[in-house]
Amino acid sequence: MRLFVLALALATVALPANAMLKAGDIAPDFTLQAALDGKPFTFSLAEARAKGPVVVYFYPKAFTQGCSIEAHDFAVAIDQFHALGATVIGVSHDNIDTLDKFSVAVCASKFPVAADADGAVMTKWDTVLKEGYANRTSYVIAPDGHILYAFTDLNPDHHVENTLKAISDWKAAQK
Repeated sequence: MRLFVLALALATVALPANAMLKAGDIAPDFTLQAALDGKPFTFSLAEARAKGPVVVYFYPKAFTQGCSIEAHDFAVAIDQFHALGATVIGVSHDNIDTLDKFSVAVCASKFPVAADADGAVMTKWDTVLKEGYANRTSYVIAPDGHILYAFTDLNPDHHVENTLKAISDWKAAQK
């Protein structure tokens, strides 16, 4: 019985190989309070998509080790995303006051982070890990709203390179 309980516990913590929403699905639109350079504003996915592809990445909690690594990596690569005409937005369950600080201290004021305080967006995007935290999931959304790429892994190491490649591949196919 103890072994069964342990196996069940591990199964609920085990990460899926891919995000729940898949390439080809329509990405649920959202509008959230966000922060860029320590300043709050309203972020609209629909408005961002009108300008080009969008990377929407969900992360568990601001100022934790993995989330700080991932945000730093996106900040370092932001010029590459911009060169491809892409917008990047990070989404977590953190409140806007925390994200005001995170947007400066860790995101280096390079891209916005949004507060999904009630978890509604994480739920629609099937990224809820546990207790209201988001799973580390990166999506690339085409301007028409279709998901081009989805990747889930709590290890932050490959989210930036994978999303850059997905956008680059999509851009090449548009020619």
